[in-house]
Amino acid sequence: MIDVALVSVIRRWHLRDGLPIREIARRTGLSRNTVRKYLASQDLEPTYPARKSPSKLDEYEETLTNWLFRESRRHRKQRRTVKQLYRDLLGLGYTGSYDRVAAFARQWRQEQQDARLLAGKQAFVPLRFAPGEAFQFDWSEDWVRINGVSTKLQIAHVKLSYSRAFFLRAYLTQSHEMLFDAHYHAFATFGGIPERGIYDNMKTAVDKVGRGKQRQVNKRFYAMVSQHLFEPEFCNPAAGWEKGQVEKGVQDARHGLWYDPPPFKSLQELNNWLQARCRELWSETAHPEFKARSIAECLTDEQSHLMPVPAAFDGFIEHSKRVSSTCLVTFEHNRYSAPASFANRVISLRVYPQRLVIVAEAQVVAEHERVFSRDKRSPGQTVYDWRHYLSVAQRKPGALRNGAPFMELPESFRQLRARLIKRPGGDREMVEVLALVLLHDEQRVEQAVTLALESGEPSKQHILNCLSRLEEPERLQRLQPPPALKLVCEPVADTARYDSLRRARHET
Repeated sequence: MIDVALVSVIRRWHLRDGLPIREIARRTGLSRNTVRKYLASQDLEPTYPARKSPSKLDEYEETLTNWLFRESRRHRKQRRTVKQLYRDLLGLGYTGSYDRVAAFARQWRQEQQDARLLAGKQAFVPLRFAPGEAFQFDWSEDWVRINGVSTKLQIAHVKLSYSRAFFLRAYLTQSHEMLFDAHYHAFATFGGIPERGIYDNMKTAVDKVGRGKQRQVNKRFYAMVSQHLFEPEFCNPAAGWEKGQVEKGVQDARHGLWYDPPPFKSLQELNNWLQARCRELWSETAHPEFKARSIAECLTDEQSHLMPVPAAFDGFIEHSKRVSSTCLVTFEHNRYSAPASFANRVISLRVYPQRLVIVAEAQVVAEHERVFSRDKRSPGQTVYDWRHYLSVAQRKPGALRNGAPFMELPESFRQLRARLIKRPGGDREMVEVLALVLLHDEQRVEQAVTLALESGEPSKQHILNCLSRLEEPERLQRLQPPPALKLVCEPVADTARYDSLRRARHET
């Protein structure tokens, strides 16, 4: 520690009295290098080493540090309090006070916060991209009112790195089929596909993150990439700045586009509004680098460098499912009907963003609109197609009375059922009428049923008669008879020929 009084005397002798360093060294007994160090020193305040008082917590500091780090990684509602950690230390033999443990926890948290602030101040290199070189992709979560209900949506963000043109599309989940659908709509809106795409390590694209840039890419994602012919590039873990353009786009959309959106009746209406709004903002927003030009103008220049968009990728996810004895297939807590001929058999379920397709024996046997259950604790919904149960109803006609699938019949069929079931054998007759949709156009069958109901006494024969009359013009049109024969040389009416014949006979 520097003697402040001695330094003061040395500086006064040399700077005020003009004594040389040799004389000062002789008077003080110090070396000339030490005298020079004291003269060059600008910090004359005394410094003291940090005080380290012994504490009963010293032996448990490493354990407590590990516990604090573990709790910081947990969800806020699952973290253990400092008092709980203090009781755990008592179980290990700690005999100190709770205040010492709390002070250590406060100091550790402050150090972690300072380290995060220091990490946030690191320097970066600005990036620049050529036209058609790359795009960036990311997901975000936002709340929008759809049909009067506040709904949490997953928003896909796609942004071209050169023109900064952006595209947003909303979904209810972040599954594979949503990811593929978002890419196709984005490329179709941009008018082309760049050379490479920049992603984070999302689970729908990367199965396993390896060392460095090594990634085990999902096979279905790779199929989509091969279809659109661009190269995927993945950021380092926890390095969102490597796709900073789309990260900023997420923040801008949250404070601008989603600030006060209008109410929507359906998800499709929301996506139509998003697409139109993105196009409007392209024209209204100036490019961040080329200030005098809009994003739309830069996109026009970039489109000539983009690859044309190929046919849409068949972005379904396939699952093997067993059809239950009630002809139902379960998916995401919801149930969908399948033809009764496939009951208790394994089928292939192809999942699309808005629909489900059931495939069996290399043929599409059923298709349903996809429904989403937001609450996993709910029993879910059941989607029936009454046509799938006709073969069962033909063997068991009584199922028409209380069968759940037949509660969704068209209005004309329900009225006919109400009349026929009052007659003896009416159940079987009604099943035979419903089976007509398997051989004839369903709308024609409904028209025939309506005509029969208007007559007052509907029956199967009456409906068949009406159906035959409705299909007769179409049947005649299919026959296409040849046109009527025409004479090339028409005969001339000449009665004088009979006189010539009579004259010849008279002469003989």
